[in-house]
Amino acid sequence: MVTFLMVVQFLICIGLIVTVVLQESKGEGLGSIGGGGKMFFSKASRKEIVLEKSTQYLAVAFMVMAVILSLI
Repeated sequence: MVTFLMVVQFLICIGLIVTVVLQESKGEGLGSIGGGGKMFFSKASRKEIVLEKSTQYLAVAFMVMAVILSLI
């Protein structure tokens, strides 16, 4: 049982890494201070929305699995 949960944890971890790496960089540094930032005023594309949601779900699943594995 523990081995199965560890494999699931590993697969969630790999999925989380992939979804984070696929996202585009939004950091504009100090360039957004002077009003030239597109980060706050641009609309997110469908791909960005899907990647953000999947990152959230995978992060929650990773935390839940970590708690379950620590209690076993």
